[in-house]
Amino acid sequence: MGSEMTVTGFYCNFLLPSPVSPEGFEKIKANMKAPAEPCVFELHSFSGIHSEEDIPGKFFQRIYVLAFATDRELREHKEQMKLASEADHRKIGAQLSLFSGSGAIGQGLVLWHPKGAMVRVLLEQYQQQMNISNGYSWVFTPHIGKARLWEISGHLENFSEDMYSPLEIDNEKYYLKPMNCPFHISIYNSEPRSYRDLPIRYAEYGTVYRYEMSGTLHGLTRVRGFTQDDAHIFCSPEQIEMELTNTLKLSLHTLSSFGLSGSSIYISTRPEKKAIGSNEQWEVAINILKKAVRNLGLSYDIDEGGGAFYGPKIDIKLLDSLGRDVQCSTIQLDFNLPGRFGMSYMDRDGQFRTPYMIHRALFGSIERFMALLTEHHKGDFLFWLAPVQVGIVPVRPSHSDYCRRLKNKLMDNGIRAEVNNGDMDMRDKIKGFSLEMIPYVFVAGDRDMEASAFFVRSRKNGKLGQMKLEEFLSYVEPELNEGKAKRVLD
Repeated sequence: MGSEMTVTGFYCNFLLPSPVSPEGFEKIKANMKAPAEPCVFELHSFSGIHSEEDIPGKFFQRIYVLAFATDRELREHKEQMKLASEADHRKIGAQLSLFSGSGAIGQGLVLWHPKGAMVRVLLEQYQQQMNISNGYSWVFTPHIGKARLWEISGHLENFSEDMYSPLEIDNEKYYLKPMNCPFHISIYNSEPRSYRDLPIRYAEYGTVYRYEMSGTLHGLTRVRGFTQDDAHIFCSPEQIEMELTNTLKLSLHTLSSFGLSGSSIYISTRPEKKAIGSNEQWEVAINILKKAVRNLGLSYDIDEGGGAFYGPKIDIKLLDSLGRDVQCSTIQLDFNLPGRFGMSYMDRDGQFRTPYMIHRALFGSIERFMALLTEHHKGDFLFWLAPVQVGIVPVRPSHSDYCRRLKNKLMDNGIRAEVNNGDMDMRDKIKGFSLEMIPYVFVAGDRDMEASAFFVRSRKNGKLGQMKLEEFLSYVEPELNEGKAKRVLD
C-alpha cells in the first residue's frame, strides 16, 4: 500500500489477511532483500493494526526499517535508540506509577495514577497562574456541542474523519468536541463588544476527543482523549502583530521554565487538501506570523502544508529522547471562524468590524507535555514538580512518631512528604526512595530527635548533613521559586 521515507529510514504499509506476529516478523526479516541502491538496513519493528476506510474489511500494518549509508551510522543510531529506550516515558511511567491505560476502558484513554496526577495538578496550577498573570481570563466550557456548531465552524466538512460519531439527544445530534474554539467564540458573542474591550483573551483546560487509528496510538504522545491548555485571543487588526509576538514570547518562557531546550520554530502553511479561505488571505496571514517571529530576533523553517484547515500557525517543536522533533506549543492565526460565527466589535468610528482570532496552546496538550518532561528529566522531576519531594526514614520503630510529626510540619509548609514505617532495613528504605526518584531523603535517629533535626540526603548533591526544618526550607526555597509563575508581558 505504499511507503514513506523518514529521517532515519522508511516504513511500508502492507495489506495482510491476518495480523503480523513476532514469528511472522522474523520470517519477513529473513526474506527481506537489499534495495538496488547501496545502503545498510535493518527491519526494526512493526506497528499495531490500522483500519483503512477506503477498503472495507481490510487492515494494514507498518513495518519500520532503519536505513543508513554506512554500517557505522546504523550502529550509532541503534545505540542512541537503546539509550532513548531507557528514557521512554511509557517505561518510566510504569516504574514510577504515573499513568496507565486499560483495555477495559478503551485504547488511547489515559488513567492518571496519584503521583502522575500530582505532577499534572502542579503543571496546571503553574500554567493557570501564568495565564492569569499575563492578562488571560479563565473560562470553562462543555465537552459536547450540537452538530450545527461544528457545521458552522467547518469541522464536519474538514475534520470529520478525526471526530467521533454523534450522540443523539432529544432528537438532535451532538458531538464530543475535537476543539474548544467554537465555545470560546460563543462566550465572546454573548454580549456586544467595543474596540475598548479588545484584546480579549480566554483560557481553559479543555479536554477534547479525536479519533486516532489504533496502530498510531503511543503512550501519552498520541491518544484519543487529551487536555489542551487552550486559549483564544480576539483582537483588532492593529493589535494582531503585538498579540502574536507576546504569545510567542510567553510560549518560549514557559518551555524554558521546565528546563526544556533545543526548540525549533516552524511556520506551517496552507494544507493541500482541506482548507478554507482564499490564497490571498493565507498569504497575508503567513506574512504576519513571519513578522511576529522576526520581532523576537528568531529564525524559522517552513512546514509546507502543515497549517490548520482554518489558518496558518507557528509551531514550536522540541527534541525528544531520540533526537526527533516533537510538536509542543502552537500559535494559530484564524481569519475564517470569526466571520463564520458572525463575530463583531464596534470600532472607533461606530462601524462594526470583524475581530482577528488567535488559537494558542503553550503545552500543546497536558499529556504530550508530560511525556516530554518525563523523558527529558528521565523521571527525576524538578523539585517543585516532584510528586513526593521528601522521603522520611526512621532509624528504628521508636523514631516513627517523630518522623510522622516531621512529615506534618513539612506538609504545613507546602512540602509533599512520605514516611516509610515498614519493617525493611533502613538502607532498603533509602534505596526505595531513591528508586522513586524522590529529591530529598531525611533519616532521623536518637541524635536527630535530641537536636530537633534530621540527616539530609539529596539526589543531586549527595549527603548534606544534619539540618533543622528552618534550615532545610531556606535551602530549597530557590528550587521552590522556580515553580512560581511570573508576569512576562508588559
